[in-house]
Amino acid sequence: MQITEILANKNNEIYSVAPDSTVYDAIKIMSDKNVGALLVMKNKSLMGIISERDYRNKVILKGRRSQETQVSEIMTADVYCVGPTETVDACLRIMTDRKIRHLPIVSDGNVQGVVSIGDLVKAVISKQKVEIITLQKYISGEYPG
Repeated sequence: MQITEILANKNNEIYSVAPDSTVYDAIKIMSDKNVGALLVMKNKSLMGIISERDYRNKVILKGRRSQETQVSEIMTADVYCVGPTETVDACLRIMTDRKIRHLPIVSDGNVQGVVSIGDLVKAVISKQKVEIITLQKYISGEYPG
C-alpha cells in the first residue's frame, strides 16, 4: 500500500504555523485541531516541524515561556520527508528508525500532507483485516477462486 491511498482517505488539510509565531500559538492550534505536530511553513515552503515532544523538551523542561518563545527557536529544521508513492512499510521503518511520529509527504517541492504513526498503523490493521476475512472465506469454501 502506498501513502497516496492513506492521503486519499484522510482530511488533507495541512495544519501549519509560521516560524515567527509563538510556541503558545502553535500549541493552541495543535490542541484545537487535535494533532501532535504542525508543519512550520513560510510562503508555502516547508521550514520545519514542531511537535508536542519539541514543546516538552525545549520549552517546558528548559523553563522557557511559550508566549515568548518563537516556533523557529525550537522547531526541528531537518525534516525527513517522503514522496506520495512511498509504501506504508517503508514509512513505518523510517519512523521507527528515526524515532519520529509525523512524516510530511512532499512531491515536486509541494507539501501534499502529513501522515502520523497512527495513520500507518490503522492502514496496516485494515489491510490485515481484509486478508483475514479472505482467508476465512477460502478455508470455509466461500471463496470463488
